[in-house]
Amino acid sequence: MLERKIATSPDDLPSQDELLGISGLEAMQRMQRGESSGPPISRLLNYTLSEVEDGRVVFRGSPTFDATNPMGTVHGGWYGTVLDSCMACAVMTKVPRGSVYTTLEYKINILRPIPLGTEVEAIGVAQHVGRSTGIANGEIRGIEDGRLYATGSTTCIIMKLR
Repeated sequence: MLERKIATSPDDLPSQDELLGISGLEAMQRMQRGESSGPPISRLLNYTLSEVEDGRVVFRGSPTFDATNPMGTVHGGWYGTVLDSCMACAVMTKVPRGSVYTTLEYKINILRPIPLGTEVEAIGVAQHVGRSTGIANGEIRGIEDGRLYATGSTTCIIMKLR
């Protein structure tokens, strides 16, 4: 398995100039190949970039006890963060050189609890990416059981800076 770098300080992340000099797809592919560092949130919440293609991104991970709520089940924030990551990164793969993006809003539907330690895939697919907005859908599915645990949708803003 390819060893991926995870940023441990702001200096480990690509600069804005570096990111503006390449397309979003190129940036995601560099991260997938381990040529640039991934975000520290992925270490904190135990997920990693698995697949990247034009308009589609997959993260794999499993919630740990550290992501539970007072009832001992996986906190909704874990679902939301992982879905926001896969959906927004799917939009990112369509963002041209010279532009940046960020999430404007997202919505999730949690269908069932993920048992702790269950490995899941969070799959994000871009539905539309234009000059100023991008829309994507996502889902979290169990790798072994194929069960659908959550779905989501997002709207991202795209800003041309160069």
